[in-house]
Amino acid sequence: MNYLQTKIAALYDTIKSFFLNGLLVILPIAFTVALFNFFFRLLKNWLQPLYQLEPVYLQQIPHSEVILVILLILAVGAIFKIFLLKYFLELLESLVFKVPLLNPVYSGIKQLVQAFTVPDKLTFKKVVLLEFPRAGLFSIGFLTSEVPAEIAPARNQRYFKVFIPTTPNPTTGFLVAVPEDEIVTVDLSRQEAMSLIISGGIIQPERFGRK
Repeated sequence: MNYLQTKIAALYDTIKSFFLNGLLVILPIAFTVALFNFFFRLLKNWLQPLYQLEPVYLQQIPHSEVILVILLILAVGAIFKIFLLKYFLELLESLVFKVPLLNPVYSGIKQLVQAFTVPDKLTFKKVVLLEFPRAGLFSIGFLTSEVPAEIAPARNQRYFKVFIPTTPNPTTGFLVAVPEDEIVTVDLSRQEAMSLIISGGIIQPERFGRK
């Protein structure tokens, strides 16, 4: 009887191991597909008015509204790149900046996007760690710039401005002035840090998992 129980237990452990291994392989793929599907459906809902305005022959093409938007983005990018229509973009932005409700929203989103997409952008220079919200707890932050000596808490020490985004919504957070000696620079790119923050620490940089 003990021999039979041992065999059954060994078979159970083997099946359990196979199941967990299969689950670990399938779950990342399933979550990726589900997340992509969610955002794709959300995008199609946003573009539904465009789909209604399309000619009938274009509506026969699957996801034609998404294709049109992609082509439009490429066309706009090519036009501004080739013909250097920076002046007209600045003129349009100046009009947007004059609208009270649109000004803070547009300018904030633009600065945030540029901070993470423009390679030579000076904002969000480094990914750092600092003790926040209390001593002994460390938060990921982005060093933005040095605090001018005229408004620094102490004149005999350098202070830096650090933006600490919240999880899972990094568009909100805290702006703190931190002494230079309390900032710890970490080996993370801005994109890796954002993935870590948005996922709540679940998504780790792959290079750290390599042996």
